[in-house]
Amino acid sequence: MWLEQYYSEDPEGIRFSRSQGSGFAKQVADDFNPLHDEKAKLFCVPGDLLCAFVLSRYGVCRQMRFVFKGMVGDGVALRCRQTSGSELRFEDAAGKTYLEVERNGECGTEPHVTEALTRCYVEFSGRNFPGVLVPLMADHGVMINPARPMVIYESMEFDIQQLDAQAPELELENATLGVKGKKGSVRLDFLLMDRGVPVGRGNKTMALRGLQPYDQARIGKLVENYLASKRSYVHPG
Repeated sequence: MWLEQYYSEDPEGIRFSRSQGSGFAKQVADDFNPLHDEKAKLFCVPGDLLCAFVLSRYGVCRQMRFVFKGMVGDGVALRCRQTSGSELRFEDAAGKTYLEVERNGECGTEPHVTEALTRCYVEFSGRNFPGVLVPLMADHGVMINPARPMVIYESMEFDIQQLDAQAPELELENATLGVKGKKGSVRLDFLLMDRGVPVGRGNKTMALRGLQPYDQARIGKLVENYLASKRSYVHPG
């Protein structure tokens, strides 16, 4: 299975190390969020990796909703508990919930279809910064703290009419930002396309923390550093 290199499994549950989480973010999602950097003081496992694991292990259902309850740290063992119906809950040994997944309708488990859908979703997600978030913040006159950029997954959901899409792609349909003091909530609505035909839709929401008045020079430096980190990873030395 293509995802196996990005997690480990033992009798205590599923674990994601710093190197695995960071590797997935950079190699699969093209995501260089500092929170997913292997050496970050405040490291968390990418939400996209958790989503990818669920889709790979349990399949893709017509309706799915992922709700993130907490940031998963390096090596935290997660166990999956099925609650009511098709709902999945991922918890640690102390019973703390990190992820809840609601599933409804027909489910498909064909490996290459699931992988194609997963890859197109995480690649879409990796393009959110700077391409979508920076213009959105500029429009609202706010920005995340460049010294401590906090962009955190809140939820993601799909509504898929065609589960056997052969060449799935995600297209951004709408992006909104709600601001309340130093906190913001972003919602991205997207269409799932297969060879130019809409076969589903969905959305993801993210929390922004530590918002400040927008400063083009400072956000420009943040973007510059982000892209420089990407370039140095793709072309080391």
